[in-house]
Amino acid sequence: MHDWSLLDRARELSDRGEAFAWATVVWRQGPSSGKAGCRAIVTADGVLDGWIGGACAEPAVIREALQAIADGEPRLLLLGTSGRFGEAVPEGMTAVPIACQSEGALEIYVEPVEPVPHLLVVGRSPMARTLVDLATVLGWCAELVGRAEFDDVGPRSMVVVATQGHFDEDAVKGALRAGPVYVGLVGSRRRGEAVLGYLADRGVPRADLDRVRVPVGLDLGAVPHREIAVAILAELVAFRASRAGSGPLVAEVVDPVCGMTVMPGDDPVEYEGQAYHFCCTGCRDAFGRDPSNYARKDSRC
Repeated sequence: MHDWSLLDRARELSDRGEAFAWATVVWRQGPSSGKAGCRAIVTADGVLDGWIGGACAEPAVIREALQAIADGEPRLLLLGTSGRFGEAVPEGMTAVPIACQSEGALEIYVEPVEPVPHLLVVGRSPMARTLVDLATVLGWCAELVGRAEFDDVGPRSMVVVATQGHFDEDAVKGALRAGPVYVGLVGSRRRGEAVLGYLADRGVPRADLDRVRVPVGLDLGAVPHREIAVAILAELVAFRASRAGSGPLVAEVVDPVCGMTVMPGDDPVEYEGQAYHFCCTGCRDAFGRDPSNYARKDSRC
């Protein structure tokens, strides 16, 4: 039950620096259409590529996968009809009730995959080279450039400007324009104030300038030039750790017919000013036949 094209898809997402989650069926109880070994990829925008089961399982897996991407934690899901397992859910598993007419059950392992950190260091000093070398040892994608070259910088990139007075202003301005998640400037506090003041006088928004970390790196006291790289890398590691689990919460709604938690769809049913979402066509049709019977239930978690 292997779709080897998913490996190509995973590599493609990784190369683009996009987070995603693997979802793998590890156990099934018939007549579920999912089979042990079936796999799928769920992207950060909620697209499922592959096969783990039918229309009942997919919304629940997508929802849990998005939460896993947001908090960085894997989870083992037990999917089945409400009340099917009672108190027999093993420790460490998350029971996810689904309204499935087949009354099958699935156990699915969801594993988030965070893209390799991308670090761009602008400068040619021994410290800049040391910083790239250290980041590479950690498995990061680290690049050293002599001038402000930001073509490959994306929203998950981190940029450290270490030009040491040579075109600092141009490098910081270019880094901010590229939109990385982190911008740091190597230099004294006084030098940093001069650079940021110069850019402010030339129209760079204050909100952008406030994002620049200067002086960059943890304060380790008086250390040799190369060891400044250790202080900078330590700050970058701490910065990434502080952002873990800071992703947005995933919006959830409740199907008013069956009570199943679902992802909001693009085609809700409007009734008395309220949007209602459904796990399947059957629930949508039941609501359509007698909306007043279900509209009293709050559809928001």
